Amino acid sequence: MEYETLTYDVAEHVATVTLNRPERLNSFNQRMCDEFAHLWEEVRSDDDVHVVVLRAAGEAAFSTGADVKDGLVHPENVWSKRDAGKSLSPKVNEVWKPVVCAVHGMAAGGAFYWINESDIVVCSDDAMFFDPHTSYGLVAALEPIGLARRIPIGEVMRVALLGLDERMSAQRAYEIGLVSEVVARDALWPRAHEIAQLIAAKPPAAVQGTVKAIWQSLDMTRLQAYEMGYAHSQIGNPLGSAQVDRETVHRPPVRLR
Repeated sequence: MEYETLTYDVAEHVATVTLNRPERLNSFNQRMCDEFAHLWEEVRSDDDVHVVVLRAAGEAAFSTGADVKDGLVHPENVWSKRDAGKSLSPKVNEVWKPVVCAVHGMAAGGAFYWINESDIVVCSDDAMFFDPHTSYGLVAALEPIGLARRIPIGEVMRVALLGLDERMSAQRAYEIGLVSEVVARDALWPRAHEIAQLIAAKPPAAVQGTVKAIWQSLDMTRLQAYEMGYAHSQIGNPLGSAQVDRETVHRPPVRLR
């Protein structure tokens, strides 16, 4: 597929995906949904890709969710309808390669399809997070349900119910664990790529098995998760096939967050 709403580049095992509709605040239309469905398949099947950096063009927004002007295509048959946002979500599309999400400016509504299913989220100090659904008389359900897997339920309800009347700051997002790091705007993309490169240098089978085990455990009981995790460790760590010389992995201590 020739991408129109995003750009895609792979270098040194890191795939850089950039939302590229800045004139529409990187809102997603049907074309972008279709392109992401294809993109995640490409990422999943390309063994040269170890990690994904997801970012957005323009200065004002990471994404403001669905493009209400362009709209999305929905079948007339009610039983054939599906959530268009599923095509945007890496884990729904069984992508077990880590996603590092770099958020700047506004991140609203449907932007959480990406944020909720990223493995590491960093943001710039100008980032602001909100969900406008209820302010427009719409039920806020899908994005907050995903968000409830990341942050405390009280914070989810505040985002969902206050709508356009309040925007969560980058600092607050960091305090509640929605993002793991806040940096200056000009440092955002370099920092996201620095994190991605550190992960990409590790054995990909071990990394992808780790991502898959942890995410799949969220839908299981504790004991089920332990059993699944043990099975994954046996698949990913077969005897006699060590991928790493332990003597070469020691690094100087890194700064603490």
